[in-house]
Amino acid sequence: MINTFLKAKIFAAYCLMHEFISLKNAVLYRMSETSAISGQETMQESVLKRISALQSDNKSLAEELETTRMEREEVRAKLFESLIANKKYLREVERLKKENILLKRMPLFLATVVEVGSDYVLLRQHGNNQEFITTVPPELMEKIQANSRVAINNSLTIVRVLDRSVDVRAKVMELIEAPDVSYEQVGGLESQIQEIKETVELPLTNPAIFKDIGIEPPRGVLLYGLPGTGKTMIAKAVAHESKATFIHMSGSELVHKFIGEGAQLVRDIFQMAREKAPSIIFIDEIDAVGSIRTHDGTTGSAEVNRTMMQLLAEMDGFRTRGDIKIIAATNRIDILDPALLRPGRFDRIIEIPMPSAAGRLKILEIHSRKMKKDEDVDLMEIVKETEEASGADLHAIVVEAGMNALRAGASSVKRSDFEAAIRKVLGDEIEGSEEALRMFS
Repeated sequence: MINTFLKAKIFAAYCLMHEFISLKNAVLYRMSETSAISGQETMQESVLKRISALQSDNKSLAEELETTRMEREEVRAKLFESLIANKKYLREVERLKKENILLKRMPLFLATVVEVGSDYVLLRQHGNNQEFITTVPPELMEKIQANSRVAINNSLTIVRVLDRSVDVRAKVMELIEAPDVSYEQVGGLESQIQEIKETVELPLTNPAIFKDIGIEPPRGVLLYGLPGTGKTMIAKAVAHESKATFIHMSGSELVHKFIGEGAQLVRDIFQMAREKAPSIIFIDEIDAVGSIRTHDGTTGSAEVNRTMMQLLAEMDGFRTRGDIKIIAATNRIDILDPALLRPGRFDRIIEIPMPSAAGRLKILEIHSRKMKKDEDVDLMEIVKETEEASGADLHAIVVEAGMNALRAGASSVKRSDFEAAIRKVLGDEIEGSEEALRMFS
């Protein structure tokens, strides 16, 4: 319709222009032939008026044509916006249709595979525990095993195979980002680290050497020692250096209120470790769940015993553990159950002792290597005055010395800062000692 209107306007303008040119030519012709006629002026004035009127009409038509062109561009822009909106609405309609189909579809039911035959599957439906036999689509037959979870419809046909059910508390125990701790940051425990490498890392990285010799590789290591000696730090280094899945937990996380809940969590943790093997399980403070079995008549102690028995079965029971290594740490090895300490569950029991003089020097060097120290700070003198200090104590002394320098607004740490830090961290050990009062003298 817009194009037809434009064509009509253009045709009218063309006609007016043609008439204007014809009249102009006629006027010029007549003016040349009738210049002597007395009525010439009257005719000329009439023709000029007609020409002026035609020029005015032509100008109006040109303005109207420009306005029409602008209106056409606006209509085109609106049409383009309408097409975009139409596509958006069509996508929304398609989404609503799919959602409507999903809402109308019958819900699926959960079942567990009891037995897999050559051309049939025996299922047990959750909730009512009814068992029935059904067929399986060929594309799903290879994925189905005994104890697999499947979704079935109203006709009891298997629609899809579901993943294994794992407690969310077990999933969060998997370490996603490895700690920024390496073996080089653990001082004074070189022999213990070597044993842990042989027990945990070597069977995972090079299992062929054990097969060549004809022995089973060690499967677990227990670290014990006084608090602050570096047991957890070694586990962090193993998590940093190893390429296996690392699962960390505390023994107290396995103790729960309700019957069977702790044992179920242990099963889920080991199941997740098998699925993501090779893997390493680290149990910190294992004495919280692995102490000597007693029964004081309470349901709490009975539940702890059930959880520990499930842990014993998973570590070395009738079911094979698989490519899973276990590291545990405790401060109280004297209260652990003998069944937990026997070979097969923990093949290596490693003591993490208090650091020797060389170990304390190594630890101080590691923690103070980035520290700006005055020239009069001698780490060997600090070693001599910290005989009863653990690795954690030495780390705290270095940090406290740095804080003392910060409080004083100094740019480097002085010997007096270390002196005050030792008194604060090891105050009970050096109180009353005349040697400590003469430190750095």
